[in-house]
Amino acid sequence: MGLNIVEKIFSSHLIKGNLKDAETIALKVDQVYTQDATGTMAWLEFEAIGLDRVKVPLAVSYVDHNMQQSDFMNADDHLFLQTAAQRYGAYFSKPGNGICHQTHLENFAKPGLIAIGTDSHTPTQGGIGMIAIGVGGLEAATVMAGSPLEINMPKVVKVNLKGKLKRPYVTAMDVILTILKLLTVKGGVGKILEYGGEGVKDLSVPERATITNMGAELGATTSIFPSDEKTRLFLRAQNRETDWIELKADDDAQYYEHIEINLSNIEPMIACPHSPDNVKPISELEGLKVNQVCIGSCTNSSYEALKTVALILRDNKVHEDVNLMINPGSRQVFEMIAREGLITPIIESGARLLEISCGPCIGMGSAPGSGQVSVRSYNRNFKGRSGTKDANVYLTNPIACAIFAIKGMITDIFKSGIDIPIVSSPERFYSKNALLIPPSDKKDVKVLKGPNIKDVPIKKALEDTLEAEVILKTADNITTDDIMPAGSKILPLRSNIPAISEFVFSNLDETFSKRAIEAKERGGFIIIGGENYGQGSSREHAAIAPMYLGLQAVIAKSFARIHRSNLINFGVLPLVFQDASDYEKIRQGDVIRIENILEILNNSQVFTVEILNRGFSFKASSNLNEREKQLIIAGGLLPFSRRVSS
Repeated sequence: MGLNIVEKIFSSHLIKGNLKDAETIALKVDQVYTQDATGTMAWLEFEAIGLDRVKVPLAVSYVDHNMQQSDFMNADDHLFLQTAAQRYGAYFSKPGNGICHQTHLENFAKPGLIAIGTDSHTPTQGGIGMIAIGVGGLEAATVMAGSPLEINMPKVVKVNLKGKLKRPYVTAMDVILTILKLLTVKGGVGKILEYGGEGVKDLSVPERATITNMGAELGATTSIFPSDEKTRLFLRAQNRETDWIELKADDDAQYYEHIEINLSNIEPMIACPHSPDNVKPISELEGLKVNQVCIGSCTNSSYEALKTVALILRDNKVHEDVNLMINPGSRQVFEMIAREGLITPIIESGARLLEISCGPCIGMGSAPGSGQVSVRSYNRNFKGRSGTKDANVYLTNPIACAIFAIKGMITDIFKSGIDIPIVSSPERFYSKNALLIPPSDKKDVKVLKGPNIKDVPIKKALEDTLEAEVILKTADNITTDDIMPAGSKILPLRSNIPAISEFVFSNLDETFSKRAIEAKERGGFIIIGGENYGQGSSREHAAIAPMYLGLQAVIAKSFARIHRSNLINFGVLPLVFQDASDYEKIRQGDVIRIENILEILNNSQVFTVEILNRGFSFKASSNLNEREKQLIIAGGLLPFSRRVSS
């Protein structure tokens, strides 16, 4: 029996386990990269493990999320990250060099390798034929310290692409929005999407990367394309052709499921508020007034995308009622379009060029006005993520964004009357990489920490009885943005857990942190969650900060993969209702008791959960593998790693 692409890469990296559905496997990791919103904590955690150097072949520390320097905190964190990279043997990508996913694709990603990153959009690298998985910072720290990546073997789904896109009107963004409409934000949970078929040849590596980038919105572990002639040409253009290998599935490869997408049938699509899977054809929203347009981010700011936008804007003006912001994804792309004289038409059109960073995508500046419509070529439109709670954020392709900015409204692209050029990939990319600092051989570098950088909090070992109050009950699809908001006010506190914990669930309940602190004095608290609890960003602060406040367990209908891992890594017990209808019976304020936890963990993992104040009980299960049980019992991955290393 032949192998699919995922099995081929996993087999060559397998340390422990069998590649069977849901079995725990341990994998050798080739590359680890971090970004500053999560990387400060990851590098503090690596430091706490106590090693002199990273133990992976390649580590990169990027600064791309938290670029605003309105006070000392961000500048201090950037210096900490730079000196930590020098001290421990990692590359350092300085502020302004680019968004981690796009910059890594240009400089380091290689087909056939495995990478992990402290960002949920790490699967971007799947566009080049690489297994790339988003993880929490502590997971990344332990892998940098030499541990393998341990996961439960996902189901591999074949996405067979047929036909060709209706260029220039339809883009890779429309492909992934179509898949999101089909599968929803929960459709990829526990799965890896492997793309194949004749339609793959119609897509460049940056276009493939757009699709794998937004595979994160499906909840997928990762997504991957074959490595073929298009991959070789991209690597040659990056002066990295020696990194190329051919990588394709065997003809008789097996898959859990097959999905067929005909590229020829795809129309320009748009995701409506407030979820990436709330997708409709653009033509259905024609005439809706637009106040703000944002083009760029790690999803849609490749050379081809931004050159196309620049050429559309060259002979047009941004509508007087629209603010158009453009944030390039990498310094390389910015250099390329500057060399070709395309900065001037962008400026002359009335657009605003932002810094090379994540920017508005993560709520760092360019927030829409109250109740405004913002259309973005980004990957997420969760309520409040833009920085404005009552804004209505839509997601679509960069060509549509440019046309909407000119017209002042959502417009059927086919009927816009605006000339749309077809832009090809260049034969050669140019960049001096002036802001990419190679690893240092020096081991006496002093790691510099500003006053806002605090030690990582550590949870106590698991106790045999848990008794705590339910202080919050959430709906389905609660995001990590809901749990731990980002934005310019909160993100600078990312290396100061006591300070950032004051904002836990603040967008949903401004009294939460106060009530949590009160509950902590009584032994902690419990949260009740709906379906897909913790979807979205990989930020482990959504686990660390609640743990610091006293979170003992989350009982939910289901969990998003990365957030569940982060809860386990910080010693918080994730439990799933055995009967989802029991969710309806629980009230905020109920007092929950679970006994004999240690014995049950090592046996059935089915717990009897008592509601003490109302005299009934229900069943919930933990479904932990052997390693996860050890982590929970130890109080999390950091105390477990210290114990093992000692």
